[in-house]
Formats: sequence, C-alpha cells, structure tokens
Amino acid sequence: MRKINVFDTTLRDGEQSAGVNLTFAEKLEIARQLERLGVDIMEAGFPASSKAEMKSVREIARTVKNGSVTGLARSVKSDIDLAWEALKDGAHPRLHVFLATSPIHREHKLKKSKEQVVEAAVEAVKYAKKLFPVVQWSAEDACRTELDYLSEIVEEVIKAGADVVNIPDTVGYIHPKEYGEIFSYLKRNVEGIDEVILSAHCHNDLGMAVANSLAAIEHGAGQVEGTINGIGERAGNAALEEIAVALKIRQDYYQSYFDIKLNEIKRTSDIVSKLTGMVVPGNKAVVGKNAFAHESGIHQDGVLKEKTTYEIISPEMVGVSSNSLVLGKHSGRHAFGARMKELGYELGDKELKRAFDRFKDWSEKKKEFTDADLLSILMEERAANGAAGYELLTLQVQFGTANLTTAAITLKDPHKAVVQEAATGAGSVEAIYNTLERCIGTPVHLKDYRIQSNSSGRDALAEVYVKVEFKGVETSGRGMAQDVLEASAKAYVNAVNRVLLFSSEEQEAVQLPV
Repeated sequence: MRKINVFDTTLRDGEQSAGVNLTFAEKLEIARQLERLGVDIMEAGFPASSKAEMKSVREIARTVKNGSVTGLARSVKSDIDLAWEALKDGAHPRLHVFLATSPIHREHKLKKSKEQVVEAAVEAVKYAKKLFPVVQWSAEDACRTELDYLSEIVEEVIKAGADVVNIPDTVGYIHPKEYGEIFSYLKRNVEGIDEVILSAHCHNDLGMAVANSLAAIEHGAGQVEGTINGIGERAGNAALEEIAVALKIRQDYYQSYFDIKLNEIKRTSDIVSKLTGMVVPGNKAVVGKNAFAHESGIHQDGVLKEKTTYEIISPEMVGVSSNSLVLGKHSGRHAFGARMKELGYELGDKELKRAFDRFKDWSEKKKEFTDADLLSILMEERAANGAAGYELLTLQVQFGTANLTTAAITLKDPHKAVVQEAATGAGSVEAIYNTLERCIGTPVHLKDYRIQSNSSGRDALAEVYVKVEFKGVETSGRGMAQDVLEASAKAYVNAVNRVLLFSSEEQEAVQLPV
C-alpha cells in the first residue's frame, strides 16, 4: 500500500470560484476543519495577490500545526519573498511556485522562448530553495506542452532543487489514458525523477478531474491536489473526497490510500458549502444528500436484505449521521457544549455562551435540533460575532394576491444610526430588496438567489444564499431564519456587510509590515 499525499487547495483554487469571497475568519474556520480532516498540505492562498491575502495566509500558517501550509507564487523574486514572509512561522513551511510551459502560454502570455522559460523556472526554484525547506514547482498547462520539452524543464527544475513537481491539467483538457502516459513518460525520460514527488492537479472542464487524478496515481503520482466538494474556477477541481473514498473502496486495484479521517468528510463538505455559499448538488458523489438514498423498490428491497447489494459506501464511513434529533428546548448549556465537542468544535466559554444563547432563542420557535441545525447556528454565530456593517432590526411585509406587496425595514447602519425605509415590489422578496437598497443608499445588483431547508419538518430552518454585486465587488451572502423572508433579508445584508468587511480587512492589512 502506497501513501498518497493530500494537497488541499480549497482556500486558494477553490476560493477562485465565481462569487466566492471568504472572510479572514471563514478561511481560518475552513483551515481548522481541514486540519481535523488530516490533509498533508494545505494551500492557504496567494500571498502576493493582496495585503489581506497575505495576512490570512500568515495566520493560517501560524494556526495549523499538523500538516504543511503552503502558498502560491509566480516565478518572480518578489512573490517568493512575500510568500516567505507569510509562511515562515508555519510548522512546516513550503512554497508552490509555477510557470506556464505550453506553446500557447509561451507565445501569447509569457512571450518567452523555450530557453527563457527554462531559465526563469530554474532561477525561481534556486532562489526559493534558499528560503524554503520544501519547494514545489508546477508546469502550468503541462498537458498541452510538448512531452520532450516538458521532460527537459522538469529535469532542470529537479537539478535546481525542486522537491515536488506538479503536472497540472490546467484547463481540464486531457483524457485519463493520456494523463497517465505523461507521468509514465516522465518516469522513463527524466534524470532524477525518482528523487522528487510527482503531483497531479486536475480541473473538471470535461468532467474527468477525478478520473485523471486516479490515472495519475496508477502511473506513479505520489501527491494529488484538489478541493473539497470539487469547487474551483470554471467547472472546478478534482473533488478530494471522491478520490479518498475511491482509494478506500478500491484498495484492491489502486494499492494506495489517503491518510485522512474519512469520517470527517461530510462535516468538512458541509462547512465549505455553508461558508462559500456553493450548495452541494443532491446527486453529488460521496457527500450529496442522495448519495445514500434508495427510491427504487428493487433497490430498497436489496438494501434491506443486504446493504452491499446497492450500497458500496457506508454513510458512517464518511461521517454521515442518521440525523437523529439530539437537542431541544429544555437542553442545557452542558448538553449543548458536549454535543458541539462531539461534532469536533472546542468552544471557549464566551463563544459557548453566545452560541448557546442563540440556540435558546431558536428553541422558542423550533422544537428539536439536528446536527445540521447546530452547525448552522454555530456558523451564523461566528459570522455575526464582531461583524461590522448593517444590522437588521425589524422587518414587516404586507402581501396579498390582489394588492401591491410592501416591505418596511429598520436597519442600524455602520455608524450605528437607525435607518427606516419602505418600498414596493412585484413579490415579497423584491419588495424587501428594494427597501434594503434604499436603506443602504447604493445600488446592489442581485445576481443569484437560492433557498433551501436546513432539515425536514414544518419548523425547519430556512437558509437563503444570494450573490450580489456591490461597489464593484461580486460576493455571496447567507441568512438563516425560520421565516424565509427574514432569511432573505439577512442574506442580502450579510452580502453587503462582507464587501464592507473585505475593504476593512484590506485597509488593516496595508498597515502590516511585509
């Protein structure tokens, strides 16, 4: 059995998903959960992209003790220097430096000859090795690069000191058979290839990211890169949870494994989904809500007689609970805290009190709470705690099928002044959003709106996700309430506040020494 290193890039490549903008606190929340999951390497971000990004990478590197935190850098000294400043305090700092190698990138983006690209790659790796104990080099768009040239540049960066060489399918172009053959070709033709770890990084434009990653493992890759839930630019990255479970279920074939806690997969998926606002499709492998559902009578009959007739993955393997009702109105703080601890959350006294108070408020309206409800309550509390910006004080909606819908809202603005407005709309949500826009006084363009229940039952909590453009920034927002209209208003306000918070974080980060 061969251990395959898990390189998680949810916080870097995953955050590049359209409309996803994680706050500093949210990035730390995801990083802590990835540490609980047990990933080997966590790509925390691209330090040179902004001061705020550098701050978050630095704090994640200082926070994570089990595993290696890395950051992305272009093949330029200034990027590498900034990455070192961000990562040097980490337990196991490493750098991920990249340079494009394909003809189309050399000609149109880099405007460099083959020789110039090799020279730039070698210079970057040599410089990085003066700072970092581990350097990973990536050949951007490797799968559309001439094989003989790819072999040449890989050999040169190995000589320069690269410890890991990544062969990414940057545009999700290649077929699994072709991808595996690239790794075999490099194994046969590159001097010193056995001295480094080969890594696979696949995008899902043609729906083959997971298949390509598994093909790479078959052909000698010792590391696989991907994201939780397969999020990422365009159609996303390889879904790490799918690869992990495939290796577990088909150990007989792959003779390889990810050394992660499989029973943390569902919780990690849920946290990433809630914080990014990217809902997991019901038919998503491993973590979708239908992954263990059987509607066909034949399937149901078979599963009742013997689960393995139609269920090759047990729900317990990936941490899917039976969603049993665990807490209610009369549950005390001790029981609440104990359940949170069982779910993997160590809450300090102050945070426990705030979360429990929020739980008690909800329990006046909702009788029983599932683990999913508790996670939502905790995420809402952490998002609300210390958040600057607008605060929703009151909401009133007048609706009738024969009347014009009207919404009246009272907000507290960032300067603590109370603002009251009313407006109409073709429906309740439109009336609410027209009113909120009046309160804020700046155009807010709604680009997407989604609603879902958090659990079953008439008293289920409603969760609303929106995507908006505010002050030239596209971002997402989320809100939770028993009333869908209140949740809709909260999501809108949350999205606006996130833009204000990003601006505040960037201003604060500018003051940091670099």
